[in-house]
Amino acid sequence: MLESIRVTEKLRWPELELSKKSVLLYPTGKNGAGEAGLQQVPVSILKEIFTGSNGYNVLLPSKGEKKRTLACHHKKHRKSAKPSAVSRFKERRNPSTSVPLVAEKWCLESRNTQFLAIKIMNIALQKYGSYENFEQATGGNLLTKSRIWFYVKKYMEKENCLGDIAVHLTDDLLSRASMTIVNGRPTLTINISTAREHWLEGMLRHEIGTHYIRGLNNNLQPWNNWTGRRKHGLKPINPTEEGLASIHSVLFRKDPFLWRAALLYYTVYQASHMSFSELFLDIGKFVENANTRWDYCVRAKRGQTDTSQPGCFSKDQVYLDGILKILRHRDSIDFQLLTALGKVSYEDVDRLKIIAILQNAQIPHFMQDQARYLEQLDKIMKVNGLTDCELQVLI
Repeated sequence: MLESIRVTEKLRWPELELSKKSVLLYPTGKNGAGEAGLQQVPVSILKEIFTGSNGYNVLLPSKGEKKRTLACHHKKHRKSAKPSAVSRFKERRNPSTSVPLVAEKWCLESRNTQFLAIKIMNIALQKYGSYENFEQATGGNLLTKSRIWFYVKKYMEKENCLGDIAVHLTDDLLSRASMTIVNGRPTLTINISTAREHWLEGMLRHEIGTHYIRGLNNNLQPWNNWTGRRKHGLKPINPTEEGLASIHSVLFRKDPFLWRAALLYYTVYQASHMSFSELFLDIGKFVENANTRWDYCVRAKRGQTDTSQPGCFSKDQVYLDGILKILRHRDSIDFQLLTALGKVSYEDVDRLKIIAILQNAQIPHFMQDQARYLEQLDKIMKVNGLTDCELQVLI
């Protein structure tokens, strides 16, 4: 494994993450109602619902759109394209102090969150001895394709969306699952190499119960596109979106450790200071399995043209960041309203509820009992050794 890392320190990443795969489409139990309903939703809106509208995943413009944008930008700024000697002199004399201050604040918060990530993993290791023991004890056995189909169908029936979502099963997905739009249809892709019996429902709560249902609710709102989001001054949906989904991944587990979110955060932080091979060795203190370590390193280093240098793809920090922010404010957040409003930040809920359209909003089945839901959030805090005091200091 280490020899292969040395050979491939300079990696070139494929343009497409998914290749051809077998597709499992759920037979509709609504006489095609789901298909008809989806046809009424513009593809552009569906794409924004599931893949954009936030500060972490950005839809790339088409070539035509890019040319128009560049042309407009050129016309607007061609007169002032070259700054005057006076303005350049002023910039040298009066450098902005905001950038280093923001960077310093981010670095401090990142280091403090890194400390909590290590704390979470160490608590899990104290109980289970190793990640591999933790994975087997809490995740259970890997599932066959037929069992995955059974559990997915059962969950979709709970959320009344059977027949509305296409499903891909693959073994080469970098993540455990993803919810995207393929040919205008919501599509759930599941990595069968990581689908375990006790973790699968948590993944479905993450992808369907959070991303998909919040996406449907978002389509009802005045902010269901970029123009609406700008008009109403919405904050980015992340870290709220992925933080909430990650909480739902471990909800109702016997031991709801935030191991994966913590390790993702840790790996990205370390990748910003290490090469690929150094990172691979470093995370060995938490994960023994070489293939698992390889996957985490690839996630953290994706997009780097020279992986022998420090550098990272920072999106994977959004999971733990979002979890901690939501847990910090869990007593003041109306979680059903947060879901009903669609793809919004928890910080925007109070001001948006006045203009929201809530008549046909869907709430996932596991959020119906709010008292039980909040009890589970408290349990997540306790199991992971988190305290309100330290979260208040951090956030």
